[in-house]
Amino acid sequence: MRIKEILQSDPCETPITAKGWVKTKRDSKNVCFLEVTDGSTMKGLQVIIDKSGAVPEETLHRAATGASVSCIGLLSESPAKGQKVEMQASSLEIVGTVPTEDYPLQKKRHSFEFLRDIAHLRPRTNTFGAVARVRNAMSFAIHSFFQERGFLYVHTPIITGSDTEGAGQMFQVTTLDMENLPRNEEGRTDYGKDFFGSKTHMTVSGQLQVENYCCALGDVYTFGPTFRAENSNTTRHLAEFWMIEPEMAFCELEGNMELAEDFIKYILKYVLEHCAEDMDFFNQWVLKGVKDTLQEVIDKPFQHMTYTDAIAELTKANDRFDFKASWGCDLQTEHERYLTEEVCQGPVIVTDYPKDIKAFYMKLNDDGKTVRAMDVLVPRLGEIIGGSQREENLEKLQARMAQMDLDESEYWWYLELRRFGTVPHSGFGLGFERLIQYVTGLQNIRDVIPFPRTVKNIDF
Repeated sequence: MRIKEILQSDPCETPITAKGWVKTKRDSKNVCFLEVTDGSTMKGLQVIIDKSGAVPEETLHRAATGASVSCIGLLSESPAKGQKVEMQASSLEIVGTVPTEDYPLQKKRHSFEFLRDIAHLRPRTNTFGAVARVRNAMSFAIHSFFQERGFLYVHTPIITGSDTEGAGQMFQVTTLDMENLPRNEEGRTDYGKDFFGSKTHMTVSGQLQVENYCCALGDVYTFGPTFRAENSNTTRHLAEFWMIEPEMAFCELEGNMELAEDFIKYILKYVLEHCAEDMDFFNQWVLKGVKDTLQEVIDKPFQHMTYTDAIAELTKANDRFDFKASWGCDLQTEHERYLTEEVCQGPVIVTDYPKDIKAFYMKLNDDGKTVRAMDVLVPRLGEIIGGSQREENLEKLQARMAQMDLDESEYWWYLELRRFGTVPHSGFGLGFERLIQYVTGLQNIRDVIPFPRTVKNIDF
């Protein structure tokens, strides 16, 4: 039985077996107390061993913090507050190698910085066990949301020959010998001799590819790893992260905004309902009030505001910003938080951004200056979703690509979607780790992914 199931059981006269890792150990003259956890729940099972019983003293000595054990015994009613039952063990077996005295996880609070250096062991702590369970629940909820609405899950490629964002911050993929690169007649690297016959990269987004399936199957989504070679060492950036990207055919910006709002509310509600114990932990130990913040997002309708109106509000308060707001600037986190926390006092969707600060594929508005983009902003975090209606007009899309110096030959298949049965379509992207940060209240994005990949960090 998993410990979560055992803790919900009634006292019984039939012996049961519990397996897990020793989290804490307390000794008295006649009794040994072990707290055993197996990751199925935040709480551990208290195992009580009578030192005059059948368990050898040498075995009890070896049952140190971090040891993996198998315990057999009866469940009895626990006199301790907060737990229903405890185990009166008649048998204790040490399953694996006994940790030595330098086992890193002791009964004290460890800093997140220290735990990042032992990422292979940090899932055994309360915080990272809770993060893992919340991340699992949110992953399931994402698929549930889209599957309940008839979306098809599409696996888009990780290796690509095109840059979705046009930003160029991509990891290159090659099998060429870096010590002996083949050269062409101009003396440049001859990528024709590379594995794929051309220059290739790790994807920054599955959007362009998932649009192909959108324009054949209707409503689709992708949920997978993406990569960005941005040389940034902040608490908000990862080199490898997961993205959720739905795409809807015959859908304009209004339908896109409606889906984005429903999606956020569905995920937050699911977590609060299915991870109550873990969310109580985050609410108490990580960020007080985080549960109330999430509930407010669920309960309040999202407000809507154009970028131009947002700038008008921001310029009134420019004296309080490090980055002064003006029309044409990209909104900073401080601007987004001001809009959600001060102006709207809740979530807001900002639309119609200047074309010069948005990607080439976004649909141009009639004014020729703005595009049908939308960002979902929430209190405490700022932007949580970015999306748009896509440009379905071939000539306008080609003109935007020319303005941004993009090579049409790299996107020929994307352009053909506009030649063969083009339709209005829309979609958005959400960085999974940022959403987990928002849900848990954790400040550093490296603490919500199992093994963070950042600048100069490829351990584990």
